[in-house]
Amino acid sequence: MAPELAPDPASRPSLDDLRARIDDLDRRIVAMLNERASVVVQVGAVKRATGAPVYAPHREAAVLRRVLGANAGPLTDRTIEAVYRELMSGSFALELPMRIGYLGPAGSFSHEAAVKHFGSSVELDDLHEIAGVFDAVRRGHVDHGLVPIENSTGGGVAETLDAFLDARAEATIYAEVLLGVHQNLLALCPPSEVRRIHSKPEAFAQCRRWLSVQCPGAELVPAPSTSRAAQIARAEADADASARPAAIGSLLAGQLHGLNPVCERIEDNPNNITRFFLISRQRAAPSGDDKTSIMFRTADRPGALVGVLREFDRAGVNLTHIDKRPSGRDNWSYTFFIDAQGHRDDPALEGALREAGAHCQELLVLGSYPRAARIH
Repeated sequence: MAPELAPDPASRPSLDDLRARIDDLDRRIVAMLNERASVVVQVGAVKRATGAPVYAPHREAAVLRRVLGANAGPLTDRTIEAVYRELMSGSFALELPMRIGYLGPAGSFSHEAAVKHFGSSVELDDLHEIAGVFDAVRRGHVDHGLVPIENSTGGGVAETLDAFLDARAEATIYAEVLLGVHQNLLALCPPSEVRRIHSKPEAFAQCRRWLSVQCPGAELVPAPSTSRAAQIARAEADADASARPAAIGSLLAGQLHGLNPVCERIEDNPNNITRFFLISRQRAAPSGDDKTSIMFRTADRPGALVGVLREFDRAGVNLTHIDKRPSGRDNWSYTFFIDAQGHRDDPALEGALREAGAHCQELLVLGSYPRAARIH
């Protein structure tokens, strides 16, 4: 077989030719994006006339499934999703300005989750505490609120479970968001020169091995939050250039407070994930791949909890999570929280909820919502 001949360099497109093609594609892409935006404006007018919500998680899930299914590469699905999330963020602003409340301060992982899920074209409000997020949603001061519900290493977030006990039916789970929690060393000097590191105690614990190897002599100074730690470190650096302070926190905290990520992803467990609930005054429609979160107190009789769980088993409903909190009503009385696969309108789950209620003093569906398929 004759050897293949190398392509003639003269037949290859020049760099200028390739850049001209990219420029032409960019013009066409921008034109099509604005054509899409013109339709979005019409959608907004229909929603305002009918009272339909601006953000519909089942519709978001359907759009992402469709565009990712059409992706043949070479761009990754993560890249395509990031582009479309920002595109949808701009669409929300065209339909009707939307406000999202989150657990602050700015630069927190809750803030990062809100930015990654909703993009940069919505208004994000720091509401300082979880109870404040629930209150703002109930009062209609924000359209939706984002709160952490559990961490893959730290377990359930007690403040959020307690807030559901207080809110009862006034706030509904509308969507879930998964965020990979990555800690970063933020500073204005190389890691070897760092003398003092500020962060939340939990962050120090998450990075214990890395710190013992890379910064064994650095003083670890507790801070109320990772974002506040970045703010303190920047203030110290501005006051005394020889102080060599650093912080451990999110990349977003570093951007907000002018610190560089000198070492990224320094957590000992690279698979640390925090799950968030988006709460709303509205119910989410079925998406075809849903979860339902339920809160209940069992009747005061032997076997009541087993009876509740048995009803879901009989209906073939998979329970993916269970947690409990003191009910706040009687000593040694508990409220249970469970997640079930499916939507509350699915016949099997609807029947299981009805039958399980016979074993309970109280049973409340906190919300049915699309299952988060990817981690931000």
